[in-house]
Order: sequence, then C-alpha cells, then structure tokens
Amino acid sequence: MGARGPGAKPVAKKSASRRKAQKRPQRPAWKRSGLSRGDRVIKFVETLTITMGPKAGDRLKLRPWQKAIVRRVYDGLNPDGSRVVRMALLTMARKNGKTALVAALALAHFVGPEAETRGQIVSAAADKAQAAIIFREMKAMILADIDLADRIIIREHAKEMEDTRTDSTYHALSSDVGGKHGLNPSLIIFDELAQAPDRELFDVLETSQSARSNPLFWVISTQSADPLSVMSELVDHAKDVEAEIVEDPRFAGFVFACPDDCDPFDESVWPLANPALGDFRSLEELRAYATKARRMPARLPSLKNLYLNMRVDAVAGLIGAMEWKACAVTVDPETLIGQRCFGGLDLSQARDLTSLVLYFPESGAVLTHAWVPGDTLREREETERKPYALWRDQGILEAPAGKVIDKKAVAIRAAQLADRYQIESIAYDRWRIEEFQARLDEEGIDLPLVEWGQGYKDMSPAIDEFENLVIEGKLKHGGNPLLTSHVAAAVVDVDPTGARKLNKRKARSRIDCLQALCMAVGLAARAPAEVDIDFARMVIAV
Repeated sequence: MGARGPGAKPVAKKSASRRKAQKRPQRPAWKRSGLSRGDRVIKFVETLTITMGPKAGDRLKLRPWQKAIVRRVYDGLNPDGSRVVRMALLTMARKNGKTALVAALALAHFVGPEAETRGQIVSAAADKAQAAIIFREMKAMILADIDLADRIIIREHAKEMEDTRTDSTYHALSSDVGGKHGLNPSLIIFDELAQAPDRELFDVLETSQSARSNPLFWVISTQSADPLSVMSELVDHAKDVEAEIVEDPRFAGFVFACPDDCDPFDESVWPLANPALGDFRSLEELRAYATKARRMPARLPSLKNLYLNMRVDAVAGLIGAMEWKACAVTVDPETLIGQRCFGGLDLSQARDLTSLVLYFPESGAVLTHAWVPGDTLREREETERKPYALWRDQGILEAPAGKVIDKKAVAIRAAQLADRYQIESIAYDRWRIEEFQARLDEEGIDLPLVEWGQGYKDMSPAIDEFENLVIEGKLKHGGNPLLTSHVAAAVVDVDPTGARKLNKRKARSRIDCLQALCMAVGLAARAPAEVDIDFARMVIAV
C-alpha cells in the first residue's frame, strides 16, 4: 500500500484476541450461562422456524403454558445432574400446536441442549401415516435452518435422519413395522397413543431405554375411549399423581380435558381442553364444528373426543362412558327368576371368546356369561392386555380346562340357565351353530334358538334399541367389566341409509359380549308384548 502522508493518524493495530472475537460466531442463546435446563430447551425451541400456517417463516414463540410444561419436565434434577422426570404425558384437544411442540422437543434431543453422542431419537405411532407426521415437521424445521440443514442427513424413504456431528439418529416407527426389539433410544415420543391397536409397541419401547443413563419418554395424544387402554391408564395415573394419591416424581402428567359430565356446547369449558383457544387455536372453527354437532348427533362423539378431549369414542359414536356408567346398577339374579327374558348367543372360533347374554325387559337387567379356553388365559392376557385370570376368579367368565372352547360346557350351562330363568328365545349367529347344535343334541338339550342375521337388516334396529335403553337409563348391566370393555371397544359401520352394524374386524378389541347383548335386546324388541292372561280372560268373558 502507499505511504501515509504527514499528519496522518496512526492506525491502531487490532489485538489477536479482538480479531478472534470478531471471527467467532455469535453464541446461541440456549448455550448462554445461567440458564436452567428447562430454559435451555425453551431458548433452543425458539430458534426454530414455524413451517406452516399464517405465521410460517417466523420463529417459534412458546406460550407461558407451554413453557411451564417444558420447565416441569426438564428442570427437576437429581444430585448427579440427571433429569428426575423419565416419562411425560401431554393430552389435549387437537389443533393446539402439539405437532410443532413435539417436533421441536425431538430436535432439542437430536441437535440441541439435550443431545448426546450417539443418541437415538424415536417417534412412534400406531401406523405409518401417523408416524410420518412428526418426521415431516422435523424435516421442515431442519430445512428452514441453514446450520441444521448442513449437518443433518435426511433419508426420506426410511423416515430416518442422522446428525453428522454427534452420530445421533432419528427414526419414525409404527406398530406395523418389525425390528422394534433392538432399540436403545435416548428419547421416545409416542404420538396419538390412544389410536394404538394394543399396547405391544408401548411396552416394547418403555423397556428399551434401560441402557440409557437419562432417557425420556413423551406420550402425546388425545384421550382413549377404552378405560382399560394404556392411554387411559396413564391419564388416570396423572390424575392420581396430581391429587397426591400416589407419589411418582419420575412421571409428569399434563391433562387438558373437559369433564366427562360437562355440557359440550358450553363455551366456558372449552379452554380446559384447548389451552391455545383464542390464540393460534381458532375459536370460530371450534364453534362451527359444535354447531354441526348440535344439528347432527353423529358428530357429537368427535366433538367430545377430538375437540374437547373427553374419554369417548370419536369413531364409533355408540355409547358414551358417562351414559354407560350410569347404567351400572347392581343386579340380583335371584330377583329375576320368573321374569321373561331373551338371550343372545355369540359363538366363536375354537380359541376365541363365546358369550351368552340374557336381557330381562321387565327390569332392564342384563346377565353376561362368557367362556374362554382355560389353557389360553396367560397367552390371552399378554396379547389382549385384559385380566382374564382375575375375571375367571371373580366368576365373571368361565374358563374350562383345555386349549379350545368346550362347546359341551357352554351347552350344559345354557340349559341350566334355561331351567332357572324364563327364557323365551335366544338369538344366534348361524356361523358355527351346527357344531353347537350337535352338542345340544348329544346332551338332549332343547333351547329356543332363533337365527339372527349380522348384517344391517337385523343388527341396525337391535343397536338402535340397545342405544335407546342406555341413553334412557333403562339398562342395568351391573358394571360387568368384561361387557364394559367390549362396549368401549365397539366400532360400527354405517350404510348410506344410516343403518348400523357392529364391526368386529375394526374394533379395538373383542366385542362378543356386546354383540350378544344387542341380539338379545333386538329379539326382545321384536317379540310381542306379554299378555296378562287373567285380564284377557276377563275381557273375553265380558
């Protein structure tokens, strides 16, 4: 360069430390000192980008209620600095920012303040489509950030990602994919656990983190209609912890839900299930759906479950939990002797459940009888996650020894019931009736059997009658837990005319007892009314 002229001010030389400071990239806010563990996660999340909606392109901004959730999970520390909470449950109505929040938390464990060398992040769901939702949201957030996009390898076809700096991996997993037993995840996020067909994937994942020093399992879902599902177990546990009935510092539960006995059209209760209502959760959209549900009752279950996070079935729309619970009136079998009654017989394959349900229209009483092969109880408990051995011991079902249903035992028991009660007729599904009839003939048993179709023609009026009895509080099922579990699992098919039938294939678990009860109720509704003989004779005499 040319010489400087006289009088020119000398140029101050920059120190090495100053030059180094200018070249050093700005320290991320979440890496600054003095922050709690929860605040580090919050700061990291707020560096990410909103990827959809009217504010797409803006930075995420957690609301106070979201920050409270994050701090509750991440701030509690053990003396060794590890996180106290190992499982967190978040249940709320749809459209409250759940997907964006869980995707951001997954990234916090993948590349943010909770990341660890060779970490393994898993998001799980009931099926491939649901499992891909969090993957897509994470991918969109990554591609919106230059630094993250440079360091993360995305494998779209496998729904996998890899961080090149820490060798951590992310994988979207569904219950219909094999290879779940070799996992060792540092973070699990189970999305919409209520939709899982069973608890197998949940149990596998829960036991897969034992080799990690500080794992975390997030469950995020709307509620399940099935009171015996693992999702309902977690919600009930969260309520018990909140009420200090049980102590479990390793569990954090956040239940945003409207009460089961609330008026679903009362707007004052809506925020209980929708913490973002009036913010990024549209009040007008919820109002519009509630208006439709008021006009079209078939939409009411969806309003209660998906929009108000109540424990009802959003798919079947058959019977609400509160209505069914109100019919759990104790039934004394001795008082039913002499009353006319009708039966429903649902036969089964060799290893499945057979049910015979009696309905007494005079009192509304229901007596449920069921059989399973005794040698299959343990296997059945493992696959169906129902307490069959306990139900056997309590006399709720019969389990004769053997690996297949003992049709002879069913026939003899049915004959005993026919001798004890005034059974006018028993509706049956013609499937497998020949084998059962052969056992009846062998034992010299004559039952008043009536064939009952399983299609829309016969089942729709039966379901309608059953539903009316429950809604009007005229049914008395005694709180039978086996029957209750079958009612909770029910799914109905609807044809274009509005006729309905039960769908065993789509049901979340067995519904045999419900099928038998509906047949019994339908048979009673179809039968002519009982005639008072003495009164009839008097009329004729006159």
